[in-house]
Amino acid sequence: MARTVSKKVTFDFQEHKLANGLDALALYDPSLPVVSLQIHFAAGARNERPGITGISHLFEHMMFRGSSELGPEEFSKIIQANGGHTNAFTTTDNTSYYENLPAGKLELAMHLEAERLENLKITEDNLATERKVVRSERKYRTVNSPFGLIMEELFATAFHIHPYRWPVVGWDQDLRSLTLEDCLEYYRIHYAPNNAVVVIVGEVKPDHAFSLVEKHFGHLSSQPEPAFIHGEELPQRGERRVLYKKVAQSPAVFAGFHIPGIANPDIFPLLLLTSVLSHGRSSRFYRKFVKTGRAVEAEADLGSPPFLTMDPGLLVISVTASPQEDINRLERDLWKEIHLVQSHPVEVAELEKGKKKLRSSYLMSLQTHFYRGIMAGIYRIRAGDFRWINRVDSTYQAVTAQDIMDVARRYLNEDNRSVVRLVPVPPEESQKWGEYE
Repeated sequence: MARTVSKKVTFDFQEHKLANGLDALALYDPSLPVVSLQIHFAAGARNERPGITGISHLFEHMMFRGSSELGPEEFSKIIQANGGHTNAFTTTDNTSYYENLPAGKLELAMHLEAERLENLKITEDNLATERKVVRSERKYRTVNSPFGLIMEELFATAFHIHPYRWPVVGWDQDLRSLTLEDCLEYYRIHYAPNNAVVVIVGEVKPDHAFSLVEKHFGHLSSQPEPAFIHGEELPQRGERRVLYKKVAQSPAVFAGFHIPGIANPDIFPLLLLTSVLSHGRSSRFYRKFVKTGRAVEAEADLGSPPFLTMDPGLLVISVTASPQEDINRLERDLWKEIHLVQSHPVEVAELEKGKKKLRSSYLMSLQTHFYRGIMAGIYRIRAGDFRWINRVDSTYQAVTAQDIMDVARRYLNEDNRSVVRLVPVPPEESQKWGEYE
């Protein structure tokens, strides 16, 4: 469970490695008679290739379509009938499944997870059903959202080699053409015990938790470690700029700057930089652009722990102009704000406020069994070390104004920048390009 030492909160996760390569983490916390069981697979968009983009997210859906023991959606019904909740999510670097339920039902959930991991029904009918669902989800969340296609264009512009260039939901043409053989091969390679981390947090002693993991997962066979078939993204040699025309209320600018991955020490100064720029009504972007009525919104974002990319990713800065604002002038002033943080250290008050916000948000999230497990499990997948859960707060505290100015200079420069400009057009002009899927 958690303990406090000199105002520092730490979590005593225990680790157990099975002979088949499965990594298990357990944290005992008897404060409530509940448990969170999670299985994180190192299987996300990063592990795909052209032709099968979106297959990781598709499998998130396929995992609920039944197994040798269970019919479609029966997994969820059993968990709910036993007082629990189950769900899953897919990202660039992992696909994760979880059950939050009474502690006495842990073995039931573990049995169900192991059973579908070993005996998932991967059939043409199930593939057809979930293909339709995922394509509809792409339509709703990306194509029909105000900026979904803009973000896709930005990442496709910024990345030429690395798989972060395609969206987690995948390209529609790939979703249409995925075959059953593609799915069987992906399942065999990526849904293997040596490519997964099991996390148990709650009113279960670690020794007992590990014995259950051995009982239900120990017989599963490992697979050769999945090869990362893509090379590293090459340094960008100048600004890349794209105009994207679509039906919209206002013009906007989206810019992506290449930044390092989750384990790099520059990540925390970059997180503080985004806080100073755009978190809250006292932030620089809000005061300069939103409060003055020049922009509808202005943001800087790269994610938050542990949802930071495993490999070098993007820090995204975006601004949506108010109807009366000239987008060219707005963009010029946006880069002037970036120049200020590159040339002058942030004020002490700004730095401390940013630290307070980020630390508070982080520590509040750790009040739940679920998020403690998420933090440890995903840090284990993405950074190779679950102990980051105990370093995040102190690492935030150690960031200086000089650190922030240094990373602003290092990464937020024009040669490292990709820009997508949203150009609003009327519906009749948009129709000439046909329907986007």
